[in-house]
Amino acid sequence: MRDTLTVISQRKSVRHFTDREISDGQVEVLLRAAMAAPSAKNKQVWEFVVINERSELDRLATLLPYAKMLSQAPVAIVICGDVSKNTEESELNWVADCSAAAENLLLAAESLGLGAVWTAAFPYADRMDAVRQITGIPEHIVPLCVVPVGHPGKDEPVKDKWHPEKIHYNQW
Repeated sequence: MRDTLTVISQRKSVRHFTDREISDGQVEVLLRAAMAAPSAKNKQVWEFVVINERSELDRLATLLPYAKMLSQAPVAIVICGDVSKNTEESELNWVADCSAAAENLLLAAESLGLGAVWTAAFPYADRMDAVRQITGIPEHIVPLCVVPVGHPGKDEPVKDKWHPEKIHYNQW
């Protein structure tokens, strides 16, 4: 495992995978990292669906327009939010909470030498319906994203996203 700042700066979206399997232990590390994320009022509204059956990954790859790499990935993790735990004042907190969990998962994958990519389900009705169709997610659970995970199939470049002109001190 690498130090935190190196992992953060080296994280990239990986869309090509080898056929090497991901161990149950690696999946647990990813999920533990995801669940270590902060959440509003510590409600921990996230739920996760681990997909590791080839037929289900392939079905999802055909239904999700920007997740074709699922046909190569040995595992995908669907990160969902339980909207039944919302209050009117916190209606969209689940998105922030589940996004933090997703980022933790992506960073953990990088730390383990795995590749992963965030593919959106929310807010697209057709994509959310496709994920529900494959996984049986109930209505009060909303799939935020599907994260294919695997061993990188090729070297993906790291993008320099540092833009000092986007920083404002004290005022705009």
